[in-house]
Amino acid sequence: MATTRTFLVLFSLACSLSLCICDDESNYGGGEGNLFPGFYRSSCPRAEEIVRSVVAQAVAREARMAASLMRLHFHDCFVQGCDGSLLLDSSGSIITEKGSNPNSNSARGFDVVDQIKAALENECPGTVSCADLLTLAARDSSVLTGGPSWMVPLGRRDSRSASLSGSNNNIPAPNNTFNTILSRFTNQGLDLTDLVALSGSHTIGFSRCTSFRQRLYNQSGNGSPDITLEQSYATNLRQRCPPSGGDQNLSELDINSAGKFDNSYFKNLIENMGLLNSDQVLFSSKEESSELVKKYAEDQEEFFEQFAESMIKMGNLSPLTGSSGEIRKNCRKINS
Repeated sequence: MATTRTFLVLFSLACSLSLCICDDESNYGGGEGNLFPGFYRSSCPRAEEIVRSVVAQAVAREARMAASLMRLHFHDCFVQGCDGSLLLDSSGSIITEKGSNPNSNSARGFDVVDQIKAALENECPGTVSCADLLTLAARDSSVLTGGPSWMVPLGRRDSRSASLSGSNNNIPAPNNTFNTILSRFTNQGLDLTDLVALSGSHTIGFSRCTSFRQRLYNQSGNGSPDITLEQSYATNLRQRCPPSGGDQNLSELDINSAGKFDNSYFKNLIENMGLLNSDQVLFSSKEESSELVKKYAEDQEEFFEQFAESMIKMGNLSPLTGSSGEIRKNCRKINS
């Protein structure tokens, strides 16, 4: 399996480093309704360069932005597919997903998306979708923090609707049980391996006190902390996250290397030092997921290969293509 994934990643890299036909639609099924890496090769040849440049500037200003952009992509794809619906503001009949429980006072990076879109519109108006630029920004965020790269199939179009209820119901929450988290992944066509690998994105970024307070003080509703949380780590977290107040106080998702995309997140889980309940249950709840955690903790290359494969798989969830949807001029609102 690892050998096959290695071949696929190397093949993708070969395509990106040459002017061969590897990235044309003939290698991705062809025809309307298919995504393929060379989608903008003629219509906007500098599209990926432009996205990469704006993301690099944003991450240079604030390292945390890499994780924020990657999270936007996750939260977009889990609602109506990867269609840019998360980016829409409320207007008319549209109720924004930004106000959902997973996103309110939490989702960030929309200003960077605006900057990317403005640069793309200046280069090639009405050509590159918001859904595609967000998918590219997630890949570039991985690369800029030391993580894997991959060829991004492109050609998504933007939705003309949003789903607040979908955002509230489809996106896993920090305190969900393992079974609930897995069911929310399988409902999207993703499997256990995708769940564990994609959770590895928590090797970068931060989380708010309100997302892990329950583990520190009242995990099971009986006023007791989560006994699976390593005690010295829990003591450190309580200094940043009091029983009340301080909801927006931040702690690193990966205490060892919050700014570097690596496999230390999985090593933390083995030491019972996962920040969120949704992290730690990957190691403590099921043998199959625990074995994956151990494998990725031991082999960073294996993790990187699977992460890239799972990101491509997630990025292909229910895209709007062909004549469906639209290419927004402004990612915050549908075209009039």
